[in-house]
Amino acid sequence: MGVPRFWREIPSRYNLIGVKCGNCNKILFPPRFICPHCRRTGKLEPYKLKPKGKVLSYTVIHVAAQGFERMVPYILGIIELEDGPRIMAQITDCDEKEINIGDEVEIIFRKMGEEGKEGVIYYGFKARKIPKS
Repeated sequence: MGVPRFWREIPSRYNLIGVKCGNCNKILFPPRFICPHCRRTGKLEPYKLKPKGKVLSYTVIHVAAQGFERMVPYILGIIELEDGPRIMAQITDCDEKEINIGDEVEIIFRKMGEEGKEGVIYYGFKARKIPKS
């Protein structure tokens, strides 16, 4: 099996996989071994999160870290997923004048970078605003 195929076949690699506590029913992301709400272990089951949520807060980054200068400005938001967990993600496909707190977004997977010129490409999740109908 080649390296790219190996990475694609990891279940949580291109999915939002968290855990659901069988004791208190809280949904957690990223996955944990102990529920921080009820402090129980052993009842945490894998749970595929719905890829939709809403913007709770956001900021516009104008000065990027070294190596990412070509990306600025970009929007970084705190997203509350429909299932409850909150994640931080870059909000793409819109500019700062088009985003508002409360906007609905969907989680998408995008290329984040690659290791060297001929290295493995790695992906991560970002958020994209859902157009209002």
